[in-house]
Amino acid sequence: MTFLKAVPTVFCAALIGAALTPSVKADDWNRKTVVTFNEPVETPGVHIKGWAVLPAGTYVFKILDSKSDRHVVQIFNQDETVVYATILAIPNYRLQATDKTVITFRETPPGQPDVLRAWFYPGRNFGEEFVYPKAKALEIAKATNTPVLYTPAEIPTEVVEPIKSADEPVVAQLEQAPVKAVKPTGDEVEVAEVVTPAPAQTEVAEQAPGAEQAVPEKTLPSTASPFPLIGLFGLLALGGAFALRAVRSRVQ
Repeated sequence: MTFLKAVPTVFCAALIGAALTPSVKADDWNRKTVVTFNEPVETPGVHIKGWAVLPAGTYVFKILDSKSDRHVVQIFNQDETVVYATILAIPNYRLQATDKTVITFRETPPGQPDVLRAWFYPGRNFGEEFVYPKAKALEIAKATNTPVLYTPAEIPTEVVEPIKSADEPVVAQLEQAPVKAVKPTGDEVEVAEVVTPAPAQTEVAEQAPGAEQAVPEKTLPSTASPFPLIGLFGLLALGGAFALRAVRSRVQ
């Protein structure tokens, strides 16, 4: 009888713990995204020597496993065996999230490769606005007649071996580098003229396309599974049955 009384309590405690543990989409933490370019694309950041411009083809974008508040983005080949570029990025806010990946470019003169500007992951209001070395940023600013993000830090733009770890010194340099913006005239401007800052903290929300209400970023992701709760209700019912059986036994 004592065992039957304990069964509902044990099962309820176990299932409540399971229900409160959210499941996370496997690739969501690093935002793995497969992208196909139909034309050559120029990338910023630190790239393998000779690969500042990526030829048309399929690539994989990921956030590097970094502890910095800033994001360091890496671009891999299709099978993820080679890192072509490691890029510093800062958040850029958009009012409406989309259910598809969005990559933006800066317009360039005819005959020149597209210039990578930003990457937005599906379902997120915040994207990654890429930062260029100052000389390249000024060149792009003049060609596009728009201000461009840059870092004045002296960071190598080419490496012989791919950057494979967040512990490598060049990653630390990217994470600590100051970020500014330059106009076509060479004058410095506020970073806010290039990227859109987030609204007040109380107004920040991730809103999926077509949703009637925005969902705050702190809520559990939609990828959390409902099955733990279903199991919880089922075992609560089972526990109730055991309790009733025990009561009936005592009455008899």
